[in-house]
Amino acid sequence: MENKVVATIKKTLPAVVSIVIAKHLEDLEKEIPPELQPFLPSGPQGKHLQIPDALIDKRGMVTVGGGSGFIVESMGVILTNKHVISDPKAEYTVVLSNGEKYPANVLSRDPVNDVAIISIIPPKNNLPVIEMGDATSVELGEEVIAIGNALGIFRNTVSLGIVSGLSRSIAAQPEPNAAPQELRGLIQTDAAINPGNSGGPLVRLDGKAIGINTAIVFGAQNIGFAIPINSARRDLHDLKTYGHIRKPLLGVRYLIIDERLQEKMSLPVSYGALIIHDSTSETGVIPGSPAAVAGLKEKDIILECNAVKVDHEHAIQDFLEKLNVGSKLHLLVLRGTKKVSMQVTLAERK
Repeated sequence: MENKVVATIKKTLPAVVSIVIAKHLEDLEKEIPPELQPFLPSGPQGKHLQIPDALIDKRGMVTVGGGSGFIVESMGVILTNKHVISDPKAEYTVVLSNGEKYPANVLSRDPVNDVAIISIIPPKNNLPVIEMGDATSVELGEEVIAIGNALGIFRNTVSLGIVSGLSRSIAAQPEPNAAPQELRGLIQTDAAINPGNSGGPLVRLDGKAIGINTAIVFGAQNIGFAIPINSARRDLHDLKTYGHIRKPLLGVRYLIIDERLQEKMSLPVSYGALIIHDSTSETGVIPGSPAAVAGLKEKDIILECNAVKVDHEHAIQDFLEKLNVGSKLHLLVLRGTKKVSMQVTLAERK
């Protein structure tokens, strides 16, 4: 009888793809900071990048990176990470498990989660697919398999592990020039996730994807994270229904209060979300947003969302992830010493 792990790998591997990232040599030249150019050796015609001719194709394109993805619809719809296809000046090529290559078309990028949807146009709409499972039913200790293009070199790499944690939150830099952002609700696994594995599937032993491999903790061993597949399923639904991914917007900047922050800022409570501006803004409430329309103000403390206490385990973004554009969000707000109930109609995040 065939081992269940081997059977799962045989079932899912044909639907896992490699994504090759290429840029024009001239664009790479322009990305070199001016202060570094005098210290770099010059190549032919004064070029600072001495790249072997074998690595440059006839159009002057140079491979600069790689990632992974997996097919979820037989006509060529593929899920991957947003950070894998973040560069608008790059070209992306999808390499199937059988070696066939197709140019990738970027359909949509999730404005909140590290998820992107791309597509290819194969000769026939009969590509192998990986079925999307339900990440909400995942249990600690459950065996899982991570598949991807490890280090951008080792295609069709698989690693076995378990689900080590649920609903994890990390600060990550999803794009090279972007500020770090918090990724929430992640699945933690000890299945090896290496650079290049990003965008590949995390699958159960039934062959269904429960997550998209997205991040590792540098300096640690066997700590990797995957975005729950439910977020990607929702993105796919939005894309088909509205032509783009829609995310609900409340319109506040905030800090989650705990006992340490309460003591530091002399706050009246040890939980909730303190509306406060950051270094990029002058106000904690975005002008014209649903929060502004509802009357929320800087220094208000949101105590509850839909009758659930707001804290590190239940941040505002967690509530928004479960709601839709146009949904009503009921807030209990502390303003000074007075508690105020508010209802906000969520708008679409632009």
